[in-house]
Amino acid sequence: MNAVSILRNELLEELEVGIRSMAGLLQKVKADDWDYRPAENMRNLKELANHIVSIPEVDLNLWQEKDQQTIQDLETRYEKLGSSETMIAAMKEGFSTFKTFMLSLSDQDLLTKKTKPFYLDEGATQAHWLVEEVSHFFHHRGQFFNYLKQLGYDVNMFDLYV
Repeated sequence: MNAVSILRNELLEELEVGIRSMAGLLQKVKADDWDYRPAENMRNLKELANHIVSIPEVDLNLWQEKDQQTIQDLETRYEKLGSSETMIAAMKEGFSTFKTFMLSLSDQDLLTKKTKPFYLDEGATQAHWLVEEVSHFFHHRGQFFNYLKQLGYDVNMFDLYV
């Protein structure tokens, strides 16, 4: 296996840890807590959860240069997810699609093929987008973890690395 494949696989495996751990965190949420909002200018717990579970599919569509309406439609579909179970299923399906796409890229395409989301002036390589995906997902997973801590849930670092 070459260095590019090793790095791609490591990033995808790390993202998979994020997906698994996020599923575990979602399973802990009590129905009464979905409306929790730590500050007026922040998402509530349900809005944050819906955003996180949408990340693999929405970001992939952004990097595949889908138009703004397509992205908004996807986001709206995720915003309608009501239970932890439906969120987890959608997140896993989105990740599977994302992973399949990333693994389908040749090493050359991963490293050099640039795409540009509708909201940027310049594009970036698929390798960049893969790193961006990991960063984006883990940033929001950390937020979600902190929300649960603030609500008094018994969560700790072992919940993050399952």
